Amino acid sequence: MTRFDDWLARRARETPDHPALVAGDRSWSYEALDAEVTTFARRLASLGVRAGDRVASLLHNGPTPAVLVHAALRLGATLVPLNVRLSPAEIAWQLADARPALLLVESRTAPLVQHDAAPCPAVDVAQLAAIAEADVPLRTAHDAAEVLAIIHTSGTTGQPKGAMLTVGNFWWSAEGSARNLGVLPADRWLAVLPLFHVGGLSILLRAAIYGITAVVHEGFDTRAVNAAIDHEGITIVSVVAVMLQRMLDARGDAPFPRSLRCVLLGGGPAPRPLLERCAAIRVPVVQTYGLTETASQVATLAPDEALRRLGSAGRVLHPNALRIATAEGGDAPPGEPGEIQVRGPVVMAGYAGRPDATARALEEGWLHTGDVGMLDADGYLYVLDRRDDLIISGGENVYPAEVEAALLADARVAECGVIGEADAQWGQRVVAVVRLHDGAAPDAATAESLREHCRARLARYKVPAEVRFVGEPLPRTASGKLRRGQLKSS
Repeated sequence: MTRFDDWLARRARETPDHPALVAGDRSWSYEALDAEVTTFARRLASLGVRAGDRVASLLHNGPTPAVLVHAALRLGATLVPLNVRLSPAEIAWQLADARPALLLVESRTAPLVQHDAAPCPAVDVAQLAAIAEADVPLRTAHDAAEVLAIIHTSGTTGQPKGAMLTVGNFWWSAEGSARNLGVLPADRWLAVLPLFHVGGLSILLRAAIYGITAVVHEGFDTRAVNAAIDHEGITIVSVVAVMLQRMLDARGDAPFPRSLRCVLLGGGPAPRPLLERCAAIRVPVVQTYGLTETASQVATLAPDEALRRLGSAGRVLHPNALRIATAEGGDAPPGEPGEIQVRGPVVMAGYAGRPDATARALEEGWLHTGDVGMLDADGYLYVLDRRDDLIISGGENVYPAEVEAALLADARVAECGVIGEADAQWGQRVVAVVRLHDGAAPDAATAESLREHCRARLARYKVPAEVRFVGEPLPRTASGKLRRGQLKSS
């Protein structure tokens, strides 16, 4: 059985004074963070948390989630971070599904908990300072198979499931990313993604594994992100397309400083116009493809290939394998779309309490992602769409992301989502839901103009049969993924 030294404790011994965490106006060295984690773990033990227990959290970004993940690991407990944007009913469902021994909340999230239905006590983290530390032994090493976190899938389709992610999953995810992006002693990785999402949580763990600095923002604020990049030495930032678009819009023609060496772009297929805009002004953006079930990244473009492989999510990261499967189960030839399947040490242990769902997702060691993609002749991945979102119109496959990219190339479009609706003649028809920038008219003439714009770029069967305008931002998950299912029901 593979075992790892406690990552944070090791860094506290080797580089005690190096900055480990920056959150708000506070900074922690590795030595200081290590001491705070030990105190936090012993206070959790006073509340009855033991090895094998699950600790749920309902916390906004900040230092507490960064301390909690290491504290739970030292106790041998499993972290279950919950999405603070969920409704009370959704939170109650996930608590019942995860069955934690304890739930940690804060003043802003405590009202979201239905205490009469909660399967465990809820404790406000502000009260922990008054709790005495229990004199219990803490773990100094961790088995690779130990479940570090259970993170519920974002639920763009169907009921969320709790993906069990192990110590080994996060280690190999960090290892693969480091081989691709490199690690510099002065690296400062900005976390604006939610820490209850795998994309945010993995930054905290990678920072400890690498011995670099994690900079945590409470949320995504365009000005704050750009200011941190300009003045605080940020070298890496992880974002989704809508975030990057807002960052660029706010900067105008101002270039990013050379200290920013990588903008990791995930959360789904990136609109080509956004990538072309980044290429034109030399933004160091690299597309990445990952899932909750793989502890974040599976494939990532190398920084020196960002301009030569525009639109690609790169090659699969070491030491994993990736294939494109046909409907018959064989390997699709280069350039042909199929389901993306992944195998390797980043793949989850399974879905908590869902043996049937686990068996469907993991067949002969391959994770069936449900995503559609293709590989080129050199093994570079191009992510096309979610298989569940595929539109079949007149027997032809229409990938919504492709149509959305075409619409986003029109300067009037702020954001859009493309869905399929039942059609008596074609089986399904393509419908675009569009939010325009201020000043553009949401009228029939604009709708027809956008359809004409698409005709110049897409096959006729891909052109939206209808364009619907909305005034509010489109619904998205915490990780920034478009909720097309909600567009269908709205």
